[in-house]
Amino acid sequence: MIEDDTMFQMSRRQMLQSTSCGFGFLAFSALAAEAAAKDYQSPLAPKAPHFQPRAKRVIFLCMRGGPSHVDTFDHKPMLKEFAGKAPGEAAGLNNQKGRKLMPSPWEFKPRGESGLLISDLYPHLSEHADDLCLLNSMYTDVPNHPQALVQLHTGSFQFVRPSVGAWVLYGLGTENQDLPGFITIKPPSRLGGAQNYGSAFLPAVYQGTRIGDPGQALKDAQIGNIENPELTSDLQRRQLNLLQSMNRESADRNPANTQLEGVIESYELAFRMQSSVPRLMDLAGESAETLKQYGVGNGVTDDFGRQCLMARRFAEAGVRYIELTHEGWDQHNSLRDRLARNCQATDQPIAALLADLKQRDMLKDTLVVWGGEFGRTPAVRNDDGRDHNATGFTMWMAGGGIKGGMRYGATDDFGIAAAEDKFHIHDLHATTLHLLGLDHTALTFRYAGRDFRLTNVAGRVADEIIA
Repeated sequence: MIEDDTMFQMSRRQMLQSTSCGFGFLAFSALAAEAAAKDYQSPLAPKAPHFQPRAKRVIFLCMRGGPSHVDTFDHKPMLKEFAGKAPGEAAGLNNQKGRKLMPSPWEFKPRGESGLLISDLYPHLSEHADDLCLLNSMYTDVPNHPQALVQLHTGSFQFVRPSVGAWVLYGLGTENQDLPGFITIKPPSRLGGAQNYGSAFLPAVYQGTRIGDPGQALKDAQIGNIENPELTSDLQRRQLNLLQSMNRESADRNPANTQLEGVIESYELAFRMQSSVPRLMDLAGESAETLKQYGVGNGVTDDFGRQCLMARRFAEAGVRYIELTHEGWDQHNSLRDRLARNCQATDQPIAALLADLKQRDMLKDTLVVWGGEFGRTPAVRNDDGRDHNATGFTMWMAGGGIKGGMRYGATDDFGIAAAEDKFHIHDLHATTLHLLGLDHTALTFRYAGRDFRLTNVAGRVADEIIA
């Protein structure tokens, strides 16, 4: 896979070598290259879905670290009744010696007309309860962060596979050829790193474009190497045509090398992005009311508020798949303080995003997905922390053809394991693709002698949650 920075770095050496041959030769050669460029079909051009889609785009809100489901969206009153007692075999924790059941420190209340029970940790999001479908029966295969996070993003924790965004871009292309079709904002630098937004064996052009890093304030983030301060736009275009004609000849001679196709498209996209991306990343044109709505300017909500507002701007501009990341949900201790701060930092921005999309009549065809790689244990070793739990947790969906105001599936009485309508990561991916008009069993790519797909040989579309 081509690294992020090289995806948008034009080869200065190739450019300057072509210039040294003289501008007359360059102009002559560029004319022929321009003619060839007209026949070129971008692999990112919009493609027809398999069937009528409910959603046009996806915004994935990744809460990296594993949010505690029993403190946010999965109300378990039995935890209060059996507080301080060992879970025992009957509760499904056979090897949890030294643990005791701990109720949530926060109250759950019925929200909206639907009466969904949501924790007091989410007062702003609770106002949109009737738009949410709580997936209370999620489960995954491994309770370790690196494997579980990669499986959440690629469907596999064992092998390097294309990310969800790459599959979506491969299947549908993108609506705006001046922007990347797949953008990931402040993705995790560890725990799989670029694998979480990579294209693996798919052509490199389908990998995600990264904006910012986890430890960096988003207001300071930029996409590197998309500007050329030495050449005018017209001369860049002519030189690029010449360079691309050479690249295409090389690609024709080496059809198995998909990285060449990625280089060709990345050069083209970088040229077009020079004006379009900085404009969309600049929030100065937003009203003071909108900035306040998202919490921009507030020290607690500023960073994730910027992410959410930027996501709306990218979605409105035609980007197909957008991922936002909020770090720090791995609360083995200091749960009361750290979970409260995490929810405070994300609650208002997420609620603002849903309200903004709805106000612009975009929520109906924008699928918003929230969640982390797994949940937390209801049974604990100390009274202010929860450990990893992959056997049962919660994610939620909204918009994009999803039924709102409903709860799908359930964990057992204590929130330990998925018990009703169990919903695996493969099922989440299959349902996401279905809402985009893609049959997860038919969206395949032949590699190493077999047809691969995002959901491997599994995955079930949850028709029950589709409006």
